[in-house]
Amino acid sequence: MKITDKFGRPLQDLRISVTDRCNFRCTYCMPKEIFGKNYPFLPKSDLLTFEEIERLAKLFVRLGVKKIRLTGGEPLLRRNLPDLIARLSAIEGLEDIGLTTNATLLEKMAIDLKAAGLKRINVSLDALDNELFQRINDSGIRTEHVLRGIDKAMEAGLEVKVNMVVKKGMNEHEIIPMARFFKEKGITLRFIEFMDVGKTNGWDFSKVIAKKEIYHLLNQHFELEAIDPAYLGEVAKRYRYVGTSTEVGFITSVSESFCSTCTRARIAADGKLYTCLFAAKGFDFRELLRSGKTDKEIEENIIGIWNSRGDRYSDERTEATVKNKDRIEMSYIGG
Repeated sequence: MKITDKFGRPLQDLRISVTDRCNFRCTYCMPKEIFGKNYPFLPKSDLLTFEEIERLAKLFVRLGVKKIRLTGGEPLLRRNLPDLIARLSAIEGLEDIGLTTNATLLEKMAIDLKAAGLKRINVSLDALDNELFQRINDSGIRTEHVLRGIDKAMEAGLEVKVNMVVKKGMNEHEIIPMARFFKEKGITLRFIEFMDVGKTNGWDFSKVIAKKEIYHLLNQHFELEAIDPAYLGEVAKRYRYVGTSTEVGFITSVSESFCSTCTRARIAADGKLYTCLFAAKGFDFRELLRSGKTDKEIEENIIGIWNSRGDRYSDERTEATVKNKDRIEMSYIGG
């Protein structure tokens, strides 16, 4: 069964946050002055269990979801995560399972993740320079720790992409070094425009380096050719280095909105369903799961929510909406 929203956008992708905790304190996501030692993260009892996640995933797949991505926080902090991946990979009709990670635990977990059924990972890495990377993650983690995780994931047979958030005044001078390094490794690098997710990252338009500017800079060093989207709802604008099979991409939520083809639903770590990355309000599916509702009743809730969906925040973004609209934090909802 396939369902669509008010704008005819199908439900195809599901992102599931398995924890709101992270071992980084990136300044644009979980700044330490907000997410300090006394920050009240979710207690274990508030998190969805693996059984609950599996049950919800099966219902979403019945309604058209083909791809699931596990997020956080940092998802590899969730204990026994390969067990959840094995449960999800057994769901009939699910075509792909991915995971977004900072890769600090990947070196020791990559083989188990692949064996459980994980197919691909997106690694968040915003700089190669150690001093800069440590300033960004504010956790003392060095670049080589992440790179070792990437190498181990590739050895294990996982498809790897790297995501770099670009913020003016933070790391724009790393664009070319990152592009050159991952081109040589044959790994897709995707540049993400600094987004106004949540209310704690100090976002404003002046700190955004748009895709057009990054592309112009890359074009001074590399010859690029555009690639057509692989499927409806693909987020990244894709390019290939001419003469290679290696790609580079841009995620352009600010400068070139992709709301019109957004097919993604998101489940936060506590079981709330969100229909937009920039949403303020979620729908409590943990309560439905724990109050004895049948699969049919839960499915009807999903259908009703998606049929009523009219989100197009990036199309409508203005200085006023950025300043005044409540938005859920990225660390809670996942990417």
